Amino acid sequence: MRVYEAIVAGLEDVGVEAAFGGAGENAAGLMLALKHSRRIRPIITRHEQAASFMACGYAMFSGKLGFCFATAGPGAFNLFSGLAMAMSDSYPVLAVSGYASRKWQGRGSLNETSGLAGTPDSRAMFAATTKKSYLLEDAADTCEVLEEAINIAFEGRPGPVHIHVPLDLTERGVKVGNVRPIRLGVAPVLPDPARVEEIASVLADAIRRHRRVVVLAGFGAVRSGAGPQIKHLVERFQIPLLTTLDGKGIMSETHPLALGVFADSGHTSAWKAFREADVVLCVGNSLNQHATFDYREDLFDGKVLIHVNIWETEFHKAYEPDHALLSDARPAVAALAEALERKVGPVPAADVAGKDYERRHIIHLTRGIHPGMLAQAIGRMLPEGAVLLADAGAHLAWLGYYVDVEEGQNFRKAGSFGPMAGHVNGALGVKLAQPGRTVVVGCGDGCYSLSGFELMTAVEHDIPVIWVIFDDQEFKLIKLYQISAYLESGLVEFENPDFAAYARACGADGYRVETIAEFEDAFRAALGSGRPTVIDARITRWAIPHYSPSPDGVIAGLVETLEERLRGEDRRE
Repeated sequence: MRVYEAIVAGLEDVGVEAAFGGAGENAAGLMLALKHSRRIRPIITRHEQAASFMACGYAMFSGKLGFCFATAGPGAFNLFSGLAMAMSDSYPVLAVSGYASRKWQGRGSLNETSGLAGTPDSRAMFAATTKKSYLLEDAADTCEVLEEAINIAFEGRPGPVHIHVPLDLTERGVKVGNVRPIRLGVAPVLPDPARVEEIASVLADAIRRHRRVVVLAGFGAVRSGAGPQIKHLVERFQIPLLTTLDGKGIMSETHPLALGVFADSGHTSAWKAFREADVVLCVGNSLNQHATFDYREDLFDGKVLIHVNIWETEFHKAYEPDHALLSDARPAVAALAEALERKVGPVPAADVAGKDYERRHIIHLTRGIHPGMLAQAIGRMLPEGAVLLADAGAHLAWLGYYVDVEEGQNFRKAGSFGPMAGHVNGALGVKLAQPGRTVVVGCGDGCYSLSGFELMTAVEHDIPVIWVIFDDQEFKLIKLYQISAYLESGLVEFENPDFAAYARACGADGYRVETIAEFEDAFRAALGSGRPTVIDARITRWAIPHYSPSPDGVIAGLVETLEERLRGEDRRE
């Protein structure tokens, strides 16, 4: 076999069924190897960045390896955004990119990225955006390097890896004479039984003494499939459940013990439960910026913090836990529940405040669709088992606040790296990984404008994703930040084309809607069509998402912001 043929065979060994990439001379052999694969479906994107986002989507909920590729030089560099997203959001992704011929290294040849002779250093750049990056030095090392890379992608906290393939290793006559099956042998991260007993004792003591305990679940719990274990834990011991935005759907959000999203754009019911808690059990939660109100220093004052995470580093990033349990979420929660069962008898039903009254009732007096009502309509009509993706922007706050994610559904926002259009494109990967699930993207018009041209890729390959564009012809989140920080806004408004007409020109279905009734008709048609669909929803500019910089509530947050601004004025004087 030639080098790229051996790589494709190895990908088949570990169950990869889709490959996302950009065309190029240095990737030509890989493109041909994928053409002849009977197991892997190749998707050539319009832009390599989209390929990297699609690889993230493929890995997002499937537990499979996402794979993307590009040619040498600028094509390879276009993968960085998706690899950074995979790094921040814990997706096992393998990227393969071309590399200029080593015979001409140091001469500044086309696409050379050796770092010599004034060329960029791609080895350093990929090393900075992956768990590990390799330069394949010898064709005989192909299977060894590929196997090591894939296993590293899945080890511990999952993440991206990368392999450079030099052009000279793809020349005629260069063979891989030692091709062998690629083995995936990653040991699970299991909890230390002694730590489990220690933490179970702390929880049991709190429950017996009627101290208030809450669970705060993040995407790590979703990624590990810990939903049934968390549901058993909170029901058996009557512990209220809070989630981060990425933890939505770990358990049905209409469950009586599910009190909503704990974040700066979250629910008052969740803020209240957290504020009153004595013990906080964080599961699969990185305690990142928006889930901690900008790393609020007093967030855990007077509380016992128990942190369950698969990565040791998470225990020391922002808040030192009182008790840490290094483990994948699912076995950790199962072990804690089992240990608690031996220590705690019957528990009376928890007395918890219900979800926010205001999230059900929206007063809307202006023209255009209210984005909260649009989010509610999406939530009402979202099919069983559907995936709802939110891109970066104000629409994310509306979807996170107003959509109740039911058991079996999934929700995901752009993670800590926060790329715009990451999910506009990543949705294609989600759909190919799990074709039986409905995939819906809620995105801003700014996000869609960045890379909505990949709709052509969806049409070409018959990938029926639904994009709902929250269209107000402005960068709303940036505008709100400008007004808050500078008391004015600028360069945030723009004109949009008719996205529905554009969709139809590409061969997809397209709808432009200006009322909730029109949206519901369009969404219903999209769900039934099995075709790529764009719904251009014209929303009002006058609605502001629910937000507070303080877990004590909106009023307290406004007071704190004003006090901080006055202190700043005093310091300047």
